[in-house]
Amino acid sequence: MSDRDKKLDFSTRVIHECLTPGEWEGATMPPIYQTASHRHPTAESLSDTFGGRSADHIYMRLTNPTNRVLEEKLAALEGGAGAVAMASGMAAVTNACMALLRAGDEFVCTRSLFMSTYILFANVFAKYGIRAVMVDGPEPEKIAAAMSEKTRFVYLETIGNPMMDVPDFGAVAETAHRHGVPLLVDNTLASPWLCRPIEHGADVVIHSTTKYISGHGQACGGVVIDSGRFDWTNGRFPDMAPFVDRKGELAYLDRVWREHHINFGTTMAPLHAYLAFIGLDTLALRMERHQENAMKVARFLASRPEVRWVNYPGLDESPSHATAKRMFGGRGYGGLLTFGLADRDQCFRFIDGLELVYHLANLGDCKSLVIHPASSQYLSFPPEIREKLAITDDLVRLSVGIEAADDIIADLAQALDRLQDRCGS
Repeated sequence: MSDRDKKLDFSTRVIHECLTPGEWEGATMPPIYQTASHRHPTAESLSDTFGGRSADHIYMRLTNPTNRVLEEKLAALEGGAGAVAMASGMAAVTNACMALLRAGDEFVCTRSLFMSTYILFANVFAKYGIRAVMVDGPEPEKIAAAMSEKTRFVYLETIGNPMMDVPDFGAVAETAHRHGVPLLVDNTLASPWLCRPIEHGADVVIHSTTKYISGHGQACGGVVIDSGRFDWTNGRFPDMAPFVDRKGELAYLDRVWREHHINFGTTMAPLHAYLAFIGLDTLALRMERHQENAMKVARFLASRPEVRWVNYPGLDESPSHATAKRMFGGRGYGGLLTFGLADRDQCFRFIDGLELVYHLANLGDCKSLVIHPASSQYLSFPPEIREKLAITDDLVRLSVGIEAADDIIADLAQALDRLQDRCGS
């Protein structure tokens, strides 16, 4: 990053960062390099690339020029030293964790996790002798009490989905570092516009670029971003030695890429990287609107008699409000919220009555999206697990889009009114 770029506002940097039109025949977006492999002029050239002495491209499963520009841009926006783009957010979560785990290891996380992340941690990893030690909240003392000599890292989400809790990353990072392990943070729900966990002490940041990074719901992707700051020579990670010798501060990212990403085949399609670029141009504007709309919607829902409760970090009554205000610097509180109706039947009738808001399994889109998690994403979960995760039958999750707030509220209002009409008939 140049001295000029360091002085620019995020809203400017998110548009101009890492763009070099002179290298692309004057194009202002990187081309889509839709090629499975790359020709090398000499045998020595290809050998140098395989040996890591050159950063040239070999094969799409390894690296791709379009993806590399996206990696550089996202690393710069998060304040990281490097990044690897992947096919999905779950590919990023899996590779980020697997790079640090072996049979018999443990890691500490909260129960406030995205549904697929919870399944990966609680069920899939368990089959390979890896234990996720889940605590009931992100308080540093709870995390410290759960750590042991087997602990390899601590894992958090910036905003829990769908618990809507916000951890104090600085305090948790200090706890993790005291025990000699890194802090990994899934920053999908905040985006680097709202929060940059590395600035609070996190060592690794993960995103599903499918969500706010792209913002248009047209492309899948994920990214792992390495701060380059964690000391892998502290004695707890002797298996990192060859990667430290090869890549220094980017030892972790080298392991993510070399051992897992290229061998699991989790390559992001270059078209999807290009589509993520298109979304990034408007990230700052979109996030401002998401925050503004979500706050208005949360206050509206809290005023309705049909709504039993509203969970949004921006509301004063939220248990995470003070922490979120501190972590996010008062910029906003995210675009996702949950609320409760009387029961599952009312949730279904409310969703069926919506006309503007889309009913589908995604979030972070420019369009407003709604889902009933208990009957969809968490349908296969045993009732006792759903209870631990606060996935109740009365819960509705709403991803607030960037439409006119009055139009979103009007659609919610007419769907709620239908509930009243049904009750009164």
